[in-house]
Amino acid sequence: MPQSGIVKYHVKLSYEVDGLVERADIIGAIFGQTEGLLGPEMNLNELQRVSKVGRIEVNAKSTSNTTSGDALIPMSTDIDTCALIAAGIESIDKVGPFDCSFTLEAIDDVRASKKDDIVKRAKEIKQKWATKTVSEGESMLNDVHQGDSKKLSTYGPSKLTCSSGVYDSKWIILVEGRADVINLQRAGYDNVLAIEGAKIDESIKELCNEKDTVVAFLDGDRAGGFILKELKSVVPLDYELQADVGVEVEELTPQRIDEILSPIADEIKNGKPAPALKSEDDKPLAELASDIFPNLNETLEAVALDDEKTEIFKVPISEVVSKLSSQSGIKYLLLDGIITQRLLEGAKNAGIECVIGHRVAKISSDSGLTLKTFSDLGVS
Repeated sequence: MPQSGIVKYHVKLSYEVDGLVERADIIGAIFGQTEGLLGPEMNLNELQRVSKVGRIEVNAKSTSNTTSGDALIPMSTDIDTCALIAAGIESIDKVGPFDCSFTLEAIDDVRASKKDDIVKRAKEIKQKWATKTVSEGESMLNDVHQGDSKKLSTYGPSKLTCSSGVYDSKWIILVEGRADVINLQRAGYDNVLAIEGAKIDESIKELCNEKDTVVAFLDGDRAGGFILKELKSVVPLDYELQADVGVEVEELTPQRIDEILSPIADEIKNGKPAPALKSEDDKPLAELASDIFPNLNETLEAVALDDEKTEIFKVPISEVVSKLSSQSGIKYLLLDGIITQRLLEGAKNAGIECVIGHRVAKISSDSGLTLKTFSDLGVS
């Protein structure tokens, strides 16, 4: 991108072509077939000239008679323009003489990484500041800090960090550390206890035995998965939750925390139903999930099977929706991740009957598909 352009967004698309083409053909189609479609001021050539669009990166891979890949477009426009350009590219249906389809995968805010760097530097500054002699400024900083944590308490001989509602609440949320307790507190949950280490303290076991419902809510990384396994081996858990893949609980927004926890809170408030037991109807699915799970868990991949339970494909989760648009004959889709509304729509269009994942996101419709989690089927 020219020096005057500041990249704000990365528009990421995937594509599939029913023929053998080169990267240059894909780029030519993107420029040529969107020209004049949205008006002269929205032509990609014009946007590049005024430093609103950078160099378009295209990756391509070919099979015997098809070409697929992805395209990345750096943009310094507003989000509305990004959306229009993305929609325009999705309308492309030919590359040369061959049929093709483009699918928007994401519009990433490049500035978000800068925000992460700022937060990281702020933590470093805070740590350095805290080591200096107490001053008026430090006292003021401590006052601000206490404003966030004034409701914090400790539990047990190990003085584990918790929120004040842990003692009286009928249900409890177990998290990994102090920062997680504070973040859930900001989201309105005051019945939170930090494990503070992979080794589960004896006092946690005792407290959980006193509660009607125990919820584990851990980071969405490999370490969170390991801690969850350790926790399950010593504490009876009613719900097993993890943050979104690659995200820590302390990084979640209050809105996202509420999306994950509010369904459970509502169930408990209205009278928690008995734990779901596998029915005879679920037995074939449970057997299927048990066979697939060991080789799928923690791979961030999805596997598609036909009605004979024969594998059709196995791809990264980020590619599964675009892959479904070009496949048929799939009956089962199992994934090491969250079942989202977008994935469900892709599954419905592909004629899939059953989707199995780690968790089901908040969705507006299940599209008539059978949705199961591995936990529902007794697999974890």
